[in-house]
Amino acid sequence: MESKHFLALADGTVFFGHSCGAPRDAEGEAVFNTGHTGYQEIVSDPSYAGQTVVLSASEIGNYGCRAADMQSRGLFLSGLVVRQMNPPSNAGSEEAFTDLLCRYGTPALTHVDTRRLVLHLRRAGSQRSYLHCSDWLISPEEGVRRARAFAGLDGIDMTARVTDGDGSFWESAGGAACRDENADGRGAPFIAAYDFGMKRSILRALTDAGFRVRVVPAGTGADEVLALRPDGVFLSNGPGDPAGVPHAVEAAGALLGRVPMMGICLGHQILALALGAKTGRLKFGHHGCNHPVKDLTDDSVAITSQNHNFAVLKESLPKDAELTHVNLNDGTVEGIACRRARAFSVQFHPEAAPGPSDAVSLFRRFRDLF
Repeated sequence: MESKHFLALADGTVFFGHSCGAPRDAEGEAVFNTGHTGYQEIVSDPSYAGQTVVLSASEIGNYGCRAADMQSRGLFLSGLVVRQMNPPSNAGSEEAFTDLLCRYGTPALTHVDTRRLVLHLRRAGSQRSYLHCSDWLISPEEGVRRARAFAGLDGIDMTARVTDGDGSFWESAGGAACRDENADGRGAPFIAAYDFGMKRSILRALTDAGFRVRVVPAGTGADEVLALRPDGVFLSNGPGDPAGVPHAVEAAGALLGRVPMMGICLGHQILALALGAKTGRLKFGHHGCNHPVKDLTDDSVAITSQNHNFAVLKESLPKDAELTHVNLNDGTVEGIACRRARAFSVQFHPEAAPGPSDAVSLFRRFRDLF
């Protein structure tokens, strides 16, 4: 029986499949993720807000889902496309992946030729798309029309959709990292962490590195942050176009030189813009947990977890912004530092959930700035 459900791309290409998530339609930007594990961490990463994610791994759902693996309070991606959705066969599973998708109203498509779809997105680039998973009958031609009508994500403030910072302190399991004292008897350094769509694993990594962390909303001004008297400021990951959050760039610029700063992913791009650099869109983005990055400060190479459609343009870096990391696949900027301001940032996710933890030491490098 031919499926009535499909993913329609703005370039006119249509991929058919069967609905396996919430029975509704969604528009979004179609991107692919090359990770082989971590599907729950991927869909609960707020950085995917507004995107329809195609998983290149062929078998999905096998080990189920657990509450402990959620990276945020919900699912913010527009939709999901997989080759084969399976029931869990893991004793530690608390919920089937399909049940998680339905509980958060996320449409998903299975039995799709994702190998062909991923290759198409590599050639054509990220696409505006329309995912049809509802019971309403619409034609593929109508789906393409709706995909083309989607405005896209460029210039949009996506952080307002996902930020959850309420000014509270974050504590790791047991809260020990927040209350420990340093060897010299002083309290653990206190940082204000901007929540542009921050993953919980990043907060855990910060507390594991010995910080006390207070989470602040994406729209918090520099004066409000300085009023908290933090020892440092952290700019988190998040979704969308950095040009869509000028308020965050302005705040970062006002904080530069006042306190040590670290940024990752969207936070890296915001810091670069605050320093005077420019950003641009990548053809199909970096989404996965197997991207090699070279640290130019010590010639080491780390395998990293990444999720972004935009990158800092190397030729736009100002003189006081040192290039510290490069992507070994395409040579794009993966890290910068501004020594006069005691600030640095990386494009990837050092805590790597999902993925390897090669770069987790960067959180300790941040602490060394204090």
